[in-house]
Amino acid sequence: MPKLSMTTATTKIGIPGLMDSAMGEVDGYSVEIERWDVDMDFSFSFKGLPNDQCQAHHVGYIVKGKTTITMADGSEEVFEAGDAVVIKPGHTAAVAAGSEVVMFTPIEEANAMAPVVQANMMKYMQEQGIELPS
Repeated sequence: MPKLSMTTATTKIGIPGLMDSAMGEVDGYSVEIERWDVDMDFSFSFKGLPNDQCQAHHVGYIVKGKTTITMADGSEEVFEAGDAVVIKPGHTAAVAAGSEVVMFTPIEEANAMAPVVQANMMKYMQEQGIELPS
């Protein structure tokens, strides 16, 4: 059976003081395992997508900390350690410092948004003076 962990992931990003992430594809899903050292509101990363919101479905698990999802209608849901989540398209997200999350996204949906989200993340890191590790 296919699987992914922080040690076996094909893509790993570690930015001291910000986050550690392991990503890969597992059976048609983009899988992200993330640990955040800071509070992070991801609204900026969706700028340029329809309604400036994430357009993907996600299924996940909050290992530690909390994640806040804000839907297009303005409603918010806070998920905490131990919660399994199903998130519909049309949302933004924020995580609290110390959070660890695992998210599964259909690969087609993840790939469709990747260019916009990655460009916004790079711009954010440049503006914050954060250097990407080599």
